[in-house]
Amino acid sequence: MAQLLVVEDDERIRAALIRALRERGHAVSSAGTALAGLRQAVEDRPDLVVLDLGLPDLDGREMLRMLRAVSTVPVIVATARDDDESIVQALDAGADDYVLKPFQAGQLEARIRAVLRRAAGVDAGPTPVTVGDLTVDPRSRRVTVGGRAVELAPKEFDLLAYLAARSGTVVSKRELLSEVWQLPYGGSDKTVDVHLSWLRRKLGESAAEPRLLQTVRGVGVRLAEPEP
Repeated sequence: MAQLLVVEDDERIRAALIRALRERGHAVSSAGTALAGLRQAVEDRPDLVVLDLGLPDLDGREMLRMLRAVSTVPVIVATARDDDESIVQALDAGADDYVLKPFQAGQLEARIRAVLRRAAGVDAGPTPVTVGDLTVDPRSRRVTVGGRAVELAPKEFDLLAYLAARSGTVVSKRELLSEVWQLPYGGSDKTVDVHLSWLRRKLGESAAEPRLLQTVRGVGVRLAEPEP
């Protein structure tokens, strides 16, 4: 049983979500505003937050940025905004996944299970992976480059760990969307591109001068040792 926090201002939707999630065995608390949700997330330390973006006091993305400054609790964004820009902004702000309204309770439950598995490290490899001067430790979720610790957002780490487990192999963006973002029916390549851009910057490289994260045009991306 997971302890969930639902932050949703629509009373009808909030009540329906609480009922559906409790029927699936979860303990659920709720908040109708961003500030109340932020306070509960910090004080009650839930296992996962389901966050609506259209809140009356603050945009959900702003609440997410504030939450990420003090907590790594997994967050699934629930939104009616289906444009790529809004989704990418939510992911960049620190969301671990998202669902588009209207959605079925079973769909949300599947996303919750997947995010909690990743947060627990169940899907990560058991031992650290070293590629060049990069080391990725799935158990501790630590990343170092040349012995220097690199701070990554949860989704950035998930992406890097997935590539590290397949180092030297070209992985398509479709596969990354399916396995890292849990979008088996596809999604926007821009989501992957944005996160790769963030990763490259934090690893000290760029798309123009890649070292470890190498793009194979028309195929995908691979994590490999720098070419001599």
